[in-house]
Amino acid sequence: MPDVGDDEIVTWWGLVIEGYQATQERLLATIAEHLGLAPGPFDILLRLLRSPGYRLPMTRLAKEAALSSGGFTKVADRMTEAGLIRREPSETDRRVTHVVLTDHGTDMARRARKITAEVLRERVLEPLGEKRSTELAESMRTLRDH
Repeated sequence: MPDVGDDEIVTWWGLVIEGYQATQERLLATIAEHLGLAPGPFDILLRLLRSPGYRLPMTRLAKEAALSSGGFTKVADRMTEAGLIRREPSETDRRVTHVVLTDHGTDMARRARKITAEVLRERVLEPLGEKRSTELAESMRTLRDH
């Protein structure tokens, strides 16, 4: 194990958090300004857009979005009312309900992805460059999976 002092490692972690928060705040503000999306629906739209058939089981999506089942239900209800998603029963397991992007939801998700990419190019890729951005992503994947 590397010999790193307590103060130094805590400072490193603080910088990771501060860098993430500053970037995420800018991203969420830009998404809200251009699309009127709150953080919960924004995250859910992007997760569904990256999923096969633009669909995921409701419980899995709630877990990935770090929401309780009750919290997710409230967000999903608002998104359904806004015409962004619909709920469909599973064809193979009647206990499972899938959340599926509607055409309107797919359009909004694509627009959100485009804006996200623009903000991340400005806030991450431009100051770090491609090599360091790739290393950052690989490092965060390692931490996530550790």
